[in-house]
Amino acid sequence: MIKQLSVFLENAPGRLAGLARTLGDSGINMHALMVAEASEFGMVRIICDTPKKAKTLLEEAGFGASVTDVIAVEVPDAPGGLADALEVLGANGANVAYAYCFIHPLEKGAVDVLKVDSDDAEDMLTKAGFTVLAEEALYVPDPVS
Repeated sequence: MIKQLSVFLENAPGRLAGLARTLGDSGINMHALMVAEASEFGMVRIICDTPKKAKTLLEEAGFGASVTDVIAVEVPDAPGGLADALEVLGANGANVAYAYCFIHPLEKGAVDVLKVDSDDAEDMLTKAGFTVLAEEALYVPDPVS
């Protein structure tokens, strides 16, 4: 599992820029960002360096933030790569609540970030031949508090 930063964000001009500036000015690098829009508020999901530190900084700046466990799985950067991984989960009764992807910065492939309702999802994917990434493969893990 990896840690994802989730931010509840008012849908208003400048709010996303303020979030990005808060992280950027603190030296926190975002590797992936996904915004789910709603009429008045949205949910921003971020894979970044030191997500726990980012959460604290954003809360201090007035943003509602949390850290969530998600799965990061490498898939081929080719048609059907994501479908193959999702079919493994579906065939084993696991539901995907949401997903987004990005290109792995160091490898030739895509990383799919999945929020799955099964504690066995990582094992399902690993047994099917997929590589499930640990925090160290994507960012510097936060020190244990």
